[in-house]
Amino acid sequence: GSHFKVYSSSSEECVHDLQGHTDLVSGIVRNPSNHLQVYSCSADGTVRLWDFTDGILIKVQPHSLRVISDVVCVCVSLELFQLVAVHLPLSGDQEVEARELSAVLCDVSPSGAASFGRKVRSGNKKGAKNAFTCVSCHPKEDCIATGHEDGKIRLWRNFNQKKEYTYSTLHWHHGAVNTLQFTPEGTNLLSGGIESVLVQWHYTQENQKDFLPRLGGAITHIAVSPDGSLFCTSHSDNKITIIQSCVKVSAIIQGLVKGEGVRTDLTIDPRSKALVLNGKPGHLQFYSLHRDKLLYNLDIVQQEYIHEEGLDQFEVVKAAFDTRGNWLATVEERTQKGSELEINLKLWAYDEQTQSFMLNTTVTAPHEDQITAMCFSPSPETTMLVTISFDGHFKAWLLADHSDTKAEGACWSCDFVGGYHHLKPGCCCFSADGSLLAVGFQEVVTVWSPSWELLTTLSQPPGAIRDLCFGRLSCSKYLLGTSTKNQLCCWNLLTCSLEWSTPVDVSLLQADPLSENMAAFCSQSGCSDLFVFKPGEPRPLYSQKALCTGKVQRAVFAPRDQMLESCEEHAQWLNRSQLYFFTQHMDLMTFSTKTEEDRLLASSKRLMVDDSVAVTPFYLLLGKHRQQQEALTNPMAERIQLPQGSIAIKELLYTPAHVLPSASFLCSMFVRSLLISSSSAR
Repeated sequence: GSHFKVYSSSSEECVHDLQGHTDLVSGIVRNPSNHLQVYSCSADGTVRLWDFTDGILIKVQPHSLRVISDVVCVCVSLELFQLVAVHLPLSGDQEVEARELSAVLCDVSPSGAASFGRKVRSGNKKGAKNAFTCVSCHPKEDCIATGHEDGKIRLWRNFNQKKEYTYSTLHWHHGAVNTLQFTPEGTNLLSGGIESVLVQWHYTQENQKDFLPRLGGAITHIAVSPDGSLFCTSHSDNKITIIQSCVKVSAIIQGLVKGEGVRTDLTIDPRSKALVLNGKPGHLQFYSLHRDKLLYNLDIVQQEYIHEEGLDQFEVVKAAFDTRGNWLATVEERTQKGSELEINLKLWAYDEQTQSFMLNTTVTAPHEDQITAMCFSPSPETTMLVTISFDGHFKAWLLADHSDTKAEGACWSCDFVGGYHHLKPGCCCFSADGSLLAVGFQEVVTVWSPSWELLTTLSQPPGAIRDLCFGRLSCSKYLLGTSTKNQLCCWNLLTCSLEWSTPVDVSLLQADPLSENMAAFCSQSGCSDLFVFKPGEPRPLYSQKALCTGKVQRAVFAPRDQMLESCEEHAQWLNRSQLYFFTQHMDLMTFSTKTEEDRLLASSKRLMVDDSVAVTPFYLLLGKHRQQQEALTNPMAERIQLPQGSIAIKELLYTPAHVLPSASFLCSMFVRSLLISSSSAR
């Protein structure tokens, strides 16, 4: 995004989160004249110099270029890019404009593959019969290594001589070579690709190579520490692996695992409060939203995944927790050409000793067709799971021994099979107390009791039911549903009639488990809008147009550990839970109630002196003594309310001067602390 992070290579913890750019950060490089500083470039048109050990912004150098890579490129037209050298002037000011530009290459690819080596003159190259994918220059010799789409690596030499250049070929990768990097002394060449294997080629002995396999997703970048003791690989699944000289993995920095797509819904683990969704192939990832860190991956398929295109392998498509977090249900599917769909339903029990989920029951072919939805009953009296399928049935699964759910041998079995006029069910939902089950059969909503008696049916305007949600707390008498004909309907379960409906294309409807609030994501003109409302009130609590491009298909309310006491009316709906959602580009987004000033204070909180810290002799001599004298000599001092205890004053006085942000950052916060609110003035 628009900021970058500094991690410890030994503890894997985030040391600093450097924010300042207003657009995508496209590259970072260390300052060659100061090893404690780093340059960052961004699409916002600025190059910034940071002290990454203290997390301080030193200098901003704006220019008229749009930086799209580690090197500086300027967008001349819609399709034309140039490689440009920017002279960064020496100045003591924090903001210095870079005006001295010179073009190095014209009409270059916007992919941004570039490398800097010795004093190599430019020249025409020929003889390559396939596309270049990456390039790396030898640090000490006239040699350039290039990677290609066919998996070959070519080492180019003698291109500075009058005679024709020569090249040699290295080949191990069966896919495209994604990245190349020479070690600082040039003794080894590192390469990586889709095989997720780090290959180390010996420069003087090209036939000898070392391998470090099974690193995770496809390798996209390789970096080497200045002393050559550590290698670092970046992977397509949003992971960074730190390696000790191609021998062993010493640390892993894993963000939210990014795959080809999220098939499961976003769910919250009631025990760890972690976000649970598809992780690496065949797994579920448990991701801590508060720590921004992956907790662990749970192997669901329990089969070795083969990284090769065109293979039909099992995928995890559904996941659901019971209200107490004791049970996890998963559905995995595999579709093979010319054969029937393979489906497995698995029930996992939480084990206190291992602090993880253990497989309890596997049901092969639980339905004759694809499972479209499943949910646990929130009732504390029974442990029950309901699954619905395109085969026209919904099934209720019960734990065999209800008295002791943790007893050995306790397993799940099918208790009831239901249907409605041979229609295909599309969605289901339990009421908050588990006393009602609503199942949508195409254009009809059926409501069932725990004893599997059909209580009533609810009809609505034409269009299949897409989603169902029961109201919560004071709105528990309402049942909301969305249809494929762009209708949002609300039924009153006491009168069994339609309470209200509105024509809106709702792509996703989500209920907050801790309040009456509901969130509806609506698609319009290629964008998604958000409306937060209570079923019993006509006016939305919050709305935001053009939230993101495309449709929002996955979202979840994450309960907060402590309720916020927000005084802002438009943020009241975020007091109990925080809303997270996925965009079509697989970006996890959320809403926050913190202002920019609060974030600034939170980021520098570790630098502020706490009141409980022992006072210094200097304070004893001057501080407290001076306050007592002023109180004696000036009796009006007690009446004047100075903002001595405000956070803004503490921020200015207690933070070390060399790490304070610029005055422009603190000005608005400081001035606001001096103002007297209208209520207190009265």
